[in-house]
Amino acid sequence: MTLLELTKARLEIRNDIRDEFLTALNEVAEKEISREGITLDISDIDDLDLVADYTAYLYRKRNSDDPAMPRSLRYRLNNRLFAEKGAADV
Repeated sequence: MTLLELTKARLEIRNDIRDEFLTALNEVAEKEISREGITLDISDIDDLDLVADYTAYLYRKRNSDDPAMPRSLRYRLNNRLFAEKGAADV
């Protein structure tokens, strides 16, 4: 499954109308995650899923009165960062 396909599934989008926008938003999500200090490996399904979740958050917050990041996503980012930094210290 590609990142675009996973993102569309997460957002329950079944047509191709927003593909270009979602592809760009996936790139934004990857860059924002990288700025947090996380090194992504898009061939890893966990990282692919993390980017799709982050993209879904960015997509939904555009029209939301509450742009706060969901706790579950913040938890995943923190765990991913701590795991990566902990492995680097060993």
